[in-house]
Amino acid sequence: MSTLTKRLPAQEVEQLQLEAKFFRGLGDPTRLKILELLLERERTVTQLVEALGVPQGRVSSHLACLSWCGYVTASRKGRHRYYRAADKRVRRILGLARDMVSDNAEHLWACTRIERDR
Repeated sequence: MSTLTKRLPAQEVEQLQLEAKFFRGLGDPTRLKILELLLERERTVTQLVEALGVPQGRVSSHLACLSWCGYVTASRKGRHRYYRAADKRVRRILGLARDMVSDNAEHLWACTRIERDR
């Protein structure tokens, strides 16, 4: 437990932990690209694999994470399961992130406290 969280009420600590987890859910380039693709239109795992060029297992793992976090939902149509963005506000979040990254790219690249690659 950090010094900060020792000084805060439990309810506020829980809220901060949830918010940090929210951002960790977006903290992978593949998950971000999946969300971008699903904001365009709903897609199957096969379509995502083709668009991303990564193995099916990896796409499925990322979809599971995005689903658990509430970013993605799925529906079955015949034999296929179609995934889509669960909340269109994600588009605004990604747009704001893009703007902030554009304004702060040099600082972000120089930051040694946050891993560049996972």
